[in-house]
Amino acid sequence: MIKTVGFIGLGKLGMPCAEAMATKYEVNGYDVMERTSDSVNVTTLQETVEQADIIFVAVQTPHDPAYGGAAPIAHLPNKDFDYSTVKSTFDQIEEFVKPHQLVVLISTVLPGTTRSQLIQHLPTPRFIYNPYLIAMGSVAWDMVNPEMVIIGTEDGNLTEDATAVMDFYSLLMENNPNYSVGTWDEAEAIKIFYNTFISMKVSMVNMIQDVAEINGNMNVDVVTDALKSSTMRITGPKYMTAGMGDAGPCHPRDNIALRYMAEKLDLGYDLFGSIMTSREVQAKNLAKRLHDLSKEHNLPIYIHGKAYKPGIDILDGSYSLLVGHYINKLGFEPYYIDPLTDGVPPPARVRGVILLAHNSDVTYDYTKQATTQKLYCEIADGSVIVDPWRTYQSQNDKITVIHYGNTR
Repeated sequence: MIKTVGFIGLGKLGMPCAEAMATKYEVNGYDVMERTSDSVNVTTLQETVEQADIIFVAVQTPHDPAYGGAAPIAHLPNKDFDYSTVKSTFDQIEEFVKPHQLVVLISTVLPGTTRSQLIQHLPTPRFIYNPYLIAMGSVAWDMVNPEMVIIGTEDGNLTEDATAVMDFYSLLMENNPNYSVGTWDEAEAIKIFYNTFISMKVSMVNMIQDVAEINGNMNVDVVTDALKSSTMRITGPKYMTAGMGDAGPCHPRDNIALRYMAEKLDLGYDLFGSIMTSREVQAKNLAKRLHDLSKEHNLPIYIHGKAYKPGIDILDGSYSLLVGHYINKLGFEPYYIDPLTDGVPPPARVRGVILLAHNSDVTYDYTKQATTQKLYCEIADGSVIVDPWRTYQSQNDKITVIHYGNTR
């Protein structure tokens, strides 16, 4: 029976997960950086490993920083993730781990990586690959309300170790998730294709937004609402609201990593490159609209929200920065407004063409804890607001509001 948890990797994703576990278990944690927590006992690597019944490894598998997604990446050479930290962590715990202890890796890797590159570095035969479906800004909620729990074993069978992990989570979950058990390779594929399906959905609905803008006489929401309801053959409703493009430190890089895999396996086609190309062209289209409005009204361009989503300070894969990149290419310099990213308060009042990049309601609606997105500053008369989410309403007739994607 699992009573004590060791958690290696207490970063922005790892710490909230470890703290969620600490509500039901005794958790000791270790990170190469100095960390503090009210519920996790932050200690040495040796103590974290030796005192644990189960050891979670949540270290990074980063991509090259150039592949983040805040600038165009579809044209870059294909690359895999960097697995050196996982390998190093497994090598380091060899001195302390005992054969009876269960090691669980939750980091994202490409299909086949555990079997071909990682398992030989692990000093215990008890191992589960268990990647998480969590996102910045809602990690703690996602941890205990997952759509599914992914469990990978060597042969894909429901082993005693797999059952032990399922029992471990049963005390934590606030919902009743599906437990998907497969081989290490299948579990790796479930995680990364889950992420890239989201990228594909976002690119598809934003393509409809582009069609609405160019064709005219269309409200993109009428089209996507119809598709949301077509759950028998097409889709579920999540990620079916057109707006800003897919972003963050995971999804763009996952598509690039899968481009690498497709090339390595000689599949003969590059679906993931097409997804990344569409993401970039859609950002270019939005930038062109902002540029044209700026010239028409003789106003500067502001991007309301610099982080890749509201409520956090992370710029990795920011779609706002990608749109800003294309605005720069058109000879204009956008100004970013975000209280969490630049270390200085945003301006109290602005007048310009303003892109409302952030929308908490859309971003966090699935948590049932969403709050209406508050403006980071006052909008002055004469401004033009471009809302790609089509929810902002102004009572001031001296401010023009454009619902991007609704050309009725």
